[in-house]
Amino acid sequence: MTMKILVAHNAYQHRGGEDAVVEDEVDLLRRYGHEVKVYRQHNDALNRMSPAKAAVSAIWSQDAASEVEALCERFHPDVIHVHNTFPLISPSLYWMADSLQIPVVQTLHNFRLLCPQAIFLRDGKICEDCVGKLPWRSVTRKCYRASAMQSAVITTMLATHRAIGTFRDRVTRYIALNRFARAKYIEGGLPADRFRIKPNFVESPGIPEWTGRQGGMYVGRLSSEKGLEVLAATARLDGAAQVDVIGGGPLEALARETFGERFLGYRPLPDIMARMGRASYLVLPSICYENSPRAIVEAFACGLPVIASRLGALADLVRDGVTGLLFNPGDPVDLAAQIRWAEAHPDQMIRMGQAARAEYEAEYTPERNYEMLMDIYDDAIATLHRGRHAA
Repeated sequence: MTMKILVAHNAYQHRGGEDAVVEDEVDLLRRYGHEVKVYRQHNDALNRMSPAKAAVSAIWSQDAASEVEALCERFHPDVIHVHNTFPLISPSLYWMADSLQIPVVQTLHNFRLLCPQAIFLRDGKICEDCVGKLPWRSVTRKCYRASAMQSAVITTMLATHRAIGTFRDRVTRYIALNRFARAKYIEGGLPADRFRIKPNFVESPGIPEWTGRQGGMYVGRLSSEKGLEVLAATARLDGAAQVDVIGGGPLEALARETFGERFLGYRPLPDIMARMGRASYLVLPSICYENSPRAIVEAFACGLPVIASRLGALADLVRDGVTGLLFNPGDPVDLAAQIRWAEAHPDQMIRMGQAARAEYEAEYTPERNYEMLMDIYDDAIATLHRGRHAA
């Protein structure tokens, strides 16, 4: 049965994996014959807004709620699928959908509902001080963009909507990207019976080649939370971590200085996937709680095992010794040891890559993702029909 689906997303100023996921899901739904409308706000609009108006919008945007309501009255969606609401759409959308009795599915791409910074990182270390609590500490610590004022806006938004039951009562189904994220959100107070797990997906680049693979890769934002400094420190250990580095970000100068001609800067996705098909391993040295990096799914699709931090969801997504290797987070010596092992055992890395490709085919293909997404939509619609937001 075809559906009408309204997708709502607040796009970021610097395009990232979340924006790509939204576009991929919209294209996937349309490919299967569904009618999809997209309500999009873009953070570039913040440049034209006063700080006061931006703060009010983050807490409750009447403009966004009215615009989505008008769109719903014209389009009559069966379900609203929300991705990011911060800061221009706001949780007011959930109340508008509830008033029209339209089920809401919310994908949780990060941990913003629990941590104003969204990644549980403070001073280079994991911080869970605000889990299950009002995150007032984020204001005194200036967790969001090193600003007490901006941190206060997020804290006020979270406090307001926790108090009026928005996150508890006005979202029909939450999508967590993995088991770790689901458990963390439940620990933070969201109702367990609203959760379903659906990972991200990527298109298959074709059947991988298993011969002639060599070398490592890093693909991602060049920043502290992604572990670029850990990777750079590893590279300085007796020639370890001679990997190609792809990406951009605030630590680009460090990447250029450390990796020289191996620093490749930005590359389009087809080029990245082609390089993944020739590499022996991908390095993912994050020091924060990643949710579901697309780079892992892309690597698995290419038959590329992943060397990742033993941290948060990464320790679930990468099975140590099966689809890759794990190392102690933030430890360049341990990372160097895992890279040296990988370089010394190419046959074992090929077998891990084959296991990674098998996992991709079982869990991360567009076809499998579509099945999971439709099951979630059907569940949300049936729940609303049984009685508003009944479990």
